[in-house]
Amino acid sequence: MAASVLVHSPLLGPASWAPVAAVLGEGAVVPSLLGVTDGQGIAARVASCVAAAPVILVAHSNAGYFVPVMVEALRGSVAACIFVDAALPARTGPTPVVAPGVVDELRSKMDGDRLPPWTTWWKDADIAQLIPDPLIRHEIEAEQPRLPVSYYEQRVPVPVGWDSVPCGYLRFSAHYAGAAAEAAARGWLVEHLPGRHLHQVVDPRAVSARLTAMGSALTGRS
Repeated sequence: MAASVLVHSPLLGPASWAPVAAVLGEGAVVPSLLGVTDGQGIAARVASCVAAAPVILVAHSNAGYFVPVMVEALRGSVAACIFVDAALPARTGPTPVVAPGVVDELRSKMDGDRLPPWTTWWKDADIAQLIPDPLIRHEIEAEQPRLPVSYYEQRVPVPVGWDSVPCGYLRFSAHYAGAAAEAAARGWLVEHLPGRHLHQVVDPRAVSARLTAMGSALTGRS
């Protein structure tokens, strides 16, 4: 049976996947991307946490951009990829992490040479809706990094054929409806579990069940 490698957004930390990992038990690993700010470093960090094949890469949010380089780094160990309310990389060609205009907007948020933690970009009431459990919110906020703006200026290389493995998309929020539609256009398995962007910390059992079912369906396509 394939193990699930739960990859958190580089804007957050492993705590954003911890509730799901606890439900999945020994069948899940959560690599820490804290301190890594470029695509190749992220891929190497994920690869260093994989002890055996096959694995299912499960990428949340901004981590979606880096799935192609993770697949390349894992050299044939990936049985399937699941994007969870995540950004989609290009099918071919380098993928910018954000549009150029967004980089300029982010520079206006700079505190010294780094951006403030992600949760501080939003109103407190909005974050409370995203992460309603105070203890989980504290854990997530305590570990989130302050990224340099260079993280957002990078273009992630996209190896040819990275998506030859079965891919799926699990959407939570309306914000990622466009990405889910693009995934469907690529012929991927697409499912919708209604919730907000961090639904994996709100209802980890439902998310775990859906990931397990999607993983079985995708690996059955191999």
